[in-house]
Amino acid sequence: MFDYLRSSYPLGEDFKEQCQTKDIEDGIGGTMSQYWINPDGQLCLIDYSHTADFVELKEGDEGYDEKRGWLNFQWVPNGTHGKVRAISLTKYVVIYPENWKGEWEDWPECRIHFKNGIVQDYGILTKGESCKQ
Repeated sequence: MFDYLRSSYPLGEDFKEQCQTKDIEDGIGGTMSQYWINPDGQLCLIDYSHTADFVELKEGDEGYDEKRGWLNFQWVPNGTHGKVRAISLTKYVVIYPENWKGEWEDWPECRIHFKNGIVQDYGILTKGESCKQ
């Protein structure tokens, strides 16, 4: 799996849309978490936990289907908003655009150096270039 990352920090044209990474969470390669780099370069975790309630549907409820058996449930938004938290991460993280349309060898990667959660510097390569090194 991987994590999603959006950046408001200027990392280049190819990294303005949603990106993916497996480098933020050590040892597990990602949990499909949402991250954001703010315009000042601060890495943040977007936390949507507790923003919806698990509701079991009973016979007679809208959406109930007898054929679904124990799968008669739904998540219902509860009005609670998510939280954006700055995180203090010190390491190199490689991100790549989620919806790249070009050739594999041309797929760009952005290697970002974070210190205490703040972008220190970054470099952009293509998959073809990174495989040669």
